This record gives sequence, structure tokens and C-alpha cells, in this order.
Amino acid sequence: MTTVALADPTTDPQEDRAERWAAIAQRRGSLVVLAVLCLIASFSFDAFATGENIRNILLQSSFISVVALGMTFVILTGGIDLSVGSVYALGGVLAAWGAQYGLLGALLVPLLVCGGIGLINGLFIVRAGMAPFIVTLTTLLFARGLLLSITDEGANTRVLDKDSAFVTMGQGTFLHTGLPVFIALGLFGLGTLVLQRTAFGQTVLAIGSNEDAAALMGLPVPRVKLGVYVLSSVLAGFGGMMAAAQAQSGVTIVGVGLELTAISAVVIGGTLLTGGAGSTGGTLAGVLLLGVIQNVINQIGSLNSSWQQVVNGLFLVIVVIAQTFLARRQRLRL
Repeated sequence: MTTVALADPTTDPQEDRAERWAAIAQRRGSLVVLAVLCLIASFSFDAFATGENIRNILLQSSFISVVALGMTFVILTGGIDLSVGSVYALGGVLAAWGAQYGLLGALLVPLLVCGGIGLINGLFIVRAGMAPFIVTLTTLLFARGLLLSITDEGANTRVLDKDSAFVTMGQGTFLHTGLPVFIALGLFGLGTLVLQRTAFGQTVLAIGSNEDAAALMGLPVPRVKLGVYVLSSVLAGFGGMMAAAQAQSGVTIVGVGLELTAISAVVIGGTLLTGGAGSTGGTLAGVLLLGVIQNVINQIGSLNSSWQQVVNGLFLVIVVIAQTFLARRQRLRL
């Protein structure tokens, strides 16, 4: 006897196809825009597709990409971390100070201090139940104040020995591209494995989708939320540490507004601000897209750097509106 499956009369094939394309646009839209923009820029500007220019884009994007990677995990839980810009700057200053004790000092001091700031963020958010926006805004001010205290209001800038092993980490010429690029790619590869192949990563996504349901399922919600804020601060400090190695000094004025750039890269890369959906690959595409936009503005020449913020803001508004529309459409279908 043959059983014939009947089609669900409530299912519209065209609507299903539209939903699939909408989901692809959300996850891969930044990559498509990046490819199109690179193609247009290659034909419009002779200097864009040169090896030196591409190297510069990758090198400058590598520092912010590390910060954006940590921000991805935070936003996937439905949280936010506004302290990463100040922590980034603090990490660079502490690395320059710790470098006087060798490579180990340059690495451990910023990571331990920045990790401690992330731990404070996580404890207040998880244990005290405070809003991430308020907590991380407070630690933004705390980290910037600590930085100014260490550097005597920015008057003291420690210059690094250009022949030190720490400086090599930021200016290495591995494959003529620079070690920061390969370090960032390695961290993104590790972050992708953690997010997609570990219980920690699956819990991150579950928390962002429905925190109460994740807790009822017995998932370690408090521990994982605490972990993502520690991870975000450690990566922000590490990014600042690499930037200090590249600049050969602990610059105090960097990182201002960096948290907004990192959030923009994550959201433009397809991660929902409400959490529960997104990818590290999308974030990487978002970072590169912002880097290419800045480079194109520099290629034009008649526009100053402030136009980058204008374009970044327009991209972010468009992406958030699109995400809101897609989320509302999915709710209506349910």
C-alpha cells in the first residue's frame, strides 16, 4: 500500500523561498556587499587592489577584529559591552609598561588586568542583576580613569624597544602581511569552533534565544554569561596589546569610540542585537567591510575621515531596520 504525502495547504512555496533568501541575506549580506564594494573600488581606484594597500587594510582591521570577536559573544547572549574601547587602550598602555619585564610581562599584565575588568562586569550583571549597559558604561569610565592615572593624564608615554620580541608580534612580516593578521585569523578560527562545536557556544546561543528557557533546561546560564564578559575584556585588552606592539608605544588616546565600531561590525555582520543568532564569520566580514569603506574614503581624497562615521552609521541603520523587519515577519509566520 502506497502512502501519498499531502502538501500543507497553508504553506506557500513563494513565501518559503522568500524566507530562505531573507535568512541568507541576514547571514551573508555583509559578505556580498564587501565583495561588490571591493570589485567597484578595484576598477575605480588604481591603488586599491595593490598588494601594499590590501596589506594595510588587513593589518588595520586585525586590531578591531579581535575586539569585535569578543563583542560577538556578548551580543549573542543579548548583552552589550561598552567598556571595550577603554579596555583596549588600557591593554596597550599596560603592555608597554609590562614590556620592561620582558615578553611575558607584556603579555600577562594587560590580560590579567583586563580580564579582571571583565570579571567585574560579569559579576555585577549576573549576580547583582544590573543592566549590561549601565555596568559596562561604568567600567568604561573606570578603565579610562585608570589609564590616565597610570600615564599621569597622558603625559607619560612609554616607548618600546623596536628590537624586542613584543614589538615583533605587532610588526612581524610573516608572509609580508604581518603577524597581527594571522593572530586575528587564528583567534577567529578558534572562536568559530567554540561557538559551533562546544557546549559553551551552544549555551551562548540558547541564552540569546531565550534565557529563561535555557535556565529551565539546566544550562549553566550564570557561568556562561560571566564567561562572555571576561572573554570580551580579555580580547579587547589583547587587541590593544597588539596595537601597542605595532605602534611601539602605549598610546593613551586610542580606543575612543571603538566600542561603537565593534558593535557596528558585529551587527552589520548579521548578528541580531537581541541575541540568539549570528556568526563569527559574519563579524569578520563586517570588520573588513568597515575597513574597506575607510580605505575607499581615503582613496577619494576629497572626503575627510569623519565621513567614515557617517557611512558606518548609515550601514548600521539599514541593517538594524532590516533585522527588525525580518524578525517581525518571522513572528507573524509563527
